[in-house]
Amino acid sequence: MSAAHSAAPRGAVLNLLRRLHFYIGLFVAPFIFVAALSGTLYVLTPQLENLIYADALTAEPQGNAQPLSAQISAARAYAGENQHIYAVRPAPGTTDTTRVQFSDATLGASLSRAVFIDPYSLKVKGDMPVYGTSGVLPLRTTIDLLHSSLLLGDFGRNYSELAASWLWVAALGGVVLWLGTRPKRKLKQPRSGFAFSRQWHITLGLTLAIGLVFFSVTGLTWSQWAGGNIDRMRTELNWLTPQVNTSLNSDALAAPANPHADHMPDRDMPGMSMPMSSMTKPTAAPAKPARNNAADADWDRVLNAARQDGLSAAKLELRQPKSADNAWAVTEIDRSWPTRVDAVSVNPHDFSVVDHVYFARFPLVAKLTRWGVDAHMGVLFGLPNQLLLAFFGLGLCSMIVFGYRMWWIRRPKDVDANPAQTLTETWMALPHYAKVAWLMVALALGYALPVMGASLLAFLLLDILRWRKQQRAPLDEAALLASQQSPLGIIRARFAVKRKEMRYFLRGLFILALIVGTVMSNAIIGGVIDQYGIPFSHWSLTMYITQGFMIALYTTVFTALTSIPLWYFFLGEKDDRG
Repeated sequence: MSAAHSAAPRGAVLNLLRRLHFYIGLFVAPFIFVAALSGTLYVLTPQLENLIYADALTAEPQGNAQPLSAQISAARAYAGENQHIYAVRPAPGTTDTTRVQFSDATLGASLSRAVFIDPYSLKVKGDMPVYGTSGVLPLRTTIDLLHSSLLLGDFGRNYSELAASWLWVAALGGVVLWLGTRPKRKLKQPRSGFAFSRQWHITLGLTLAIGLVFFSVTGLTWSQWAGGNIDRMRTELNWLTPQVNTSLNSDALAAPANPHADHMPDRDMPGMSMPMSSMTKPTAAPAKPARNNAADADWDRVLNAARQDGLSAAKLELRQPKSADNAWAVTEIDRSWPTRVDAVSVNPHDFSVVDHVYFARFPLVAKLTRWGVDAHMGVLFGLPNQLLLAFFGLGLCSMIVFGYRMWWIRRPKDVDANPAQTLTETWMALPHYAKVAWLMVALALGYALPVMGASLLAFLLLDILRWRKQQRAPLDEAALLASQQSPLGIIRARFAVKRKEMRYFLRGLFILALIVGTVMSNAIIGGVIDQYGIPFSHWSLTMYITQGFMIALYTTVFTALTSIPLWYFFLGEKDDRG
């Protein structure tokens, strides 16, 4: 009988947490690493983006700025009179350009075409796609999509949801393991080897734990499956973010705002609309279609009405009515300060204010949601928020590296210190009441966080298959000595002892590389075609070389990361206790 079956209840719980923590680190940590690194790049690039696109973003003051209507006329003359204006962002400062965004069906989802106008000379300073309501430029758009979906669209969002689903479990589980196994007295500080990596892994984990839970929770609100469950819960508890009412029909209710719109595709989120049971008003008649574009002078009058009604932030966004029965919407978009998110709607006929939403009157949960989203994106309070997020992101990446180094040093030997137990085995060692409790927690989390539930089932299946196979094939002595050799020696020893398993591993690695290469080729080539509208047959030689290099680089990196489970399955540790 294994040690797990004879452990006390406290020891059995720690064994279960230890094994689960190990699985999260082995299988999910590569995805967490990519999310942390890409998220760090995202929060550190605003200044770089401002530098790269300085010509489009900045203007030289030359007396008084032209009226907003003249700036919009210049943008329409450049883009085409029939192009539909999606939104306008007046120049927030004396050295900034005005951004006129046009809808463009040739661009990808959530992208609009932004024309940057010099407010003084009315010259066109730039023309490029911008993403979402945050309006990030191409550099940060690419990093944003890499962070959220690995540039793979909706399917790729499962990766970030997997990382966010398990991050808080790994962080809190690590804290519990430390509390349950920390030494009673202060030990001498190690300088190398397993103890050194373990100390830094623990130190970083304890330092970052609260922040990791925060990033996990806020990240889940963006996710595809768990995010829908969270939105439904917010709807049931009336925790939705208020939104300005743009309907000219006084009986209509405003739909709740989506606090994640700055960092995700512009589409309705599941559960973000008011439930029908709470809407007792009769159904309104179909809205009349609006003109393709409002008159240029109307934009000036709407801006003046919003300013007079109290919108004082320098950064504003104006959107024209969606139909003849809707009003203009003017919103403060300065996310660096937590109170500048007021919004007003303006009647297109007499330019009176129809509705005004004050952030100061938001429910507490809506305020916390707004602040949490902005803090996660690194825009709350500007540079201090960026540096703090960079510290957490790089710290998390370092902690993962130390964790893998610990596994590499200890993986085939020292079974007593690293018991090779399955999750099922450790769960069976629990008292009956604890088994029921853990089972209920797993079912509840699997329902609330579907990607976590699916991955937990995969963990169990892999775990059972792996250890059943090991029970039929006890370790060879050469494999036990392999851990004392160099990395190349380990590979040679494994190949000598486990030729059949090595062949399976190499075949699996080859198939995995083909799959990853196919996915990356489709994502990168399709992304370039969608974003720039250049058919593959019209690419230049430089484009073929650069995009081929990007495909090879991404394929190599992600094949290496995702090959870790294959190595573990075919060539990983064994239980030699018989």
